[in-house]
Amino acid sequence: MTEVRGGPRHGDGFERGFDRAALSDLGKHHTNQAPRIPKYYKLKELLVELIQSLPPGSPLPPERALAEKYETSRTTVRQALAELVVEGRLQRIQGKGTFVAKPKVSQELQLVSYTEDMRHHGLRPETRILDAGYVSADERLATLLCIRPGGRVLRVHRLRLADGEPMSIDTSHLPARRFPGLRRELPRHRSLYETLATAYDVHLTEAEETIETVLATPHDAQLLGVDVGLPMLLLSRHAFDTTGQPVEWAQSLYRGDRYKFITRLRRDT
Repeated sequence: MTEVRGGPRHGDGFERGFDRAALSDLGKHHTNQAPRIPKYYKLKELLVELIQSLPPGSPLPPERALAEKYETSRTTVRQALAELVVEGRLQRIQGKGTFVAKPKVSQELQLVSYTEDMRHHGLRPETRILDAGYVSADERLATLLCIRPGGRVLRVHRLRLADGEPMSIDTSHLPARRFPGLRRELPRHRSLYETLATAYDVHLTEAEETIETVLATPHDAQLLGVDVGLPMLLLSRHAFDTTGQPVEWAQSLYRGDRYKFITRLRRDT
């Protein structure tokens, strides 16, 4: 099984015998060819050990206390903490402090709704429709949805949460002519895919999905409650029904600190 992760998780090979004496010895000249390891990085490895010994939600000591404990500067502490936040090991809550993060949500790449997937993980899904309106299809979108350029498209912009925590931002595009009244139908059902199946007897059976990394914009960061510039996972999905007709073109922006994707690969024989 291959895991597609939001970012490298450094520190897994750290030797538990490392101590503060080694940390303070970083300024000495080394005659071997080993790469120079920054001071903050070795502190980060020590903090990984601390994190692994604590349950999720546990508060970390303030920067000043960590700097005193490990006999280093607050700048070094701040840099180490920042990388651990990006990697999803720590979570910053403004006005409260820094806490050990929950384990990342492992999502298998398959054609299911967000609601189904979160329930599968024992999480309480919630969707907030930020906007649902009609736009004119440009040439690219028209090609993806097999409609004429300028054709009417319903664009649905949603914020996804799990157990009350913002997890992703989704934007779906569907041909308006094929799904009349879809905007009114959405609030009556638990998910978009359930709406399509129940109200229109349209069932998705195939999709092409790509994954890219992007950085959170100020707008994204505000919606998701994260720092601007946090690495994000952008999933683009082109979904088709049982007849092979395109139904949806969607892009989902997932928090890189809370998500990892899993896919199963098979080799043709």
